[in-house]
Amino acid sequence: MKNLRTLLCALLLVGATACGRHAAENDTTAETEAPENLLYGINVDNYRTETGEVGSGQTMGGILNRYGISALQVDRLDKAAKEIFPLRNIRAGHKYTAFIHEDSLYAPHLDWLVYESSVTDYVVFGFHDNDSVSVRKDCKEYTLRRTKKSAVINSSLWGAIMEQNLPYALAADLEDIYQWTVDFFGIQKGDSFTVIYDERFIDDTVSVGIGRIWGAKFTQSGKEFYAIPFRQGGKIQYWEADGGSLRKQMLKAPLKYSRISSRFTYARKHPIYKVYRPHTGVDYAAPKGTPVHAVADGVVIFKGWGGGGGNTLKIKHAGNLQTGYLHLSRFAKGISKGSRVSQGQLIGYVGSTGASTGPHLDYRIWKNGKPIDPLKIPSEPAEPISKENRPLFEFVRDRIIAELNGDVKPEERITQLDSLQLPAPTTPVAAQSDKNDEK
Repeated sequence: MKNLRTLLCALLLVGATACGRHAAENDTTAETEAPENLLYGINVDNYRTETGEVGSGQTMGGILNRYGISALQVDRLDKAAKEIFPLRNIRAGHKYTAFIHEDSLYAPHLDWLVYESSVTDYVVFGFHDNDSVSVRKDCKEYTLRRTKKSAVINSSLWGAIMEQNLPYALAADLEDIYQWTVDFFGIQKGDSFTVIYDERFIDDTVSVGIGRIWGAKFTQSGKEFYAIPFRQGGKIQYWEADGGSLRKQMLKAPLKYSRISSRFTYARKHPIYKVYRPHTGVDYAAPKGTPVHAVADGVVIFKGWGGGGGNTLKIKHAGNLQTGYLHLSRFAKGISKGSRVSQGQLIGYVGSTGASTGPHLDYRIWKNGKPIDPLKIPSEPAEPISKENRPLFEFVRDRIIAELNGDVKPEERITQLDSLQLPAPTTPVAAQSDKNDEK
């Protein structure tokens, strides 16, 4: 054990390691046999362990002092951890584990203290000979469990997710996948979805989030929208069943988690001025501070005070299109007139500036200078599946759709999207007979 500590002393500072490991990926090629009883990557058989919980107002220095770590070592640790996990970032209620060994005189010494920063991630603080220290971040191993779930929507996508006790991350991921295609502000009772995804489990019992979504089918107003994952152009994206991209020229909406409080009309009674006047936009009611995103690539042509529109941002896009974002509480950092923005980029935050009775976003679109209804604007899709990729895409699509619509054998599932190859064609029985006859 002393040799182990001496080796670790040479590593004064160990950087953060990549997370996202799961059990199937942890095959080792080391010649020496790994310790059998590992906890946080430490051979627990060599130590006495104590587990505690960070108390309210407690500091890492205070915890370490209880285990005999000097103020000098705490200072060294604070400097070593600054770029990896600052000691001030510990939070009350989080678990920590101390690994203690006893010397020849049975005096206890703290070798490691592990702090769990989340249910999956942890930080290992090491205390070695010559008062040296080390710090590393890591995450617990997990297993992946492929899951298929379906739900009928009664009120909203998030409501259906909660009603079915599904991972909350599913709602966010489905909104990201379908944000160009499905009108989430037009969800109606009876709409439904089916989704195949990997769920992560620690110790096979504790769910810690989801991994890849392997396919989805969203039904809105009787129309089915498939989402098929496929790699093209070096990137995995989601595609419609016909090979068209789910990604469109413009997002359906510039923000999430809100409701439409006022629609496009030329005769709306203004809530403040009490007169009927055109409202050539869509109002999305949302809490102050809700992030607002650019619906398409473009250039900022106006940033400033827009009178009754309060803090206003206008962006020019291809196709003689222009979008406006009114009543913002503030603009995103780095946004200024002349700035180029990308689709989905953060540009501001919902507010209630100008002539407004409450926090909301007034979102507008103009084409050739004429206002048009943002809820009715057509949007051209991005580049579809290429001709050379279509046979392989159709193979993936057919397997995914079969799994979405029924049960398939595990060996028939698509389980990886890299280095895929079409199965070798089988020779028809009739053709084999003909060849035999020729002989």
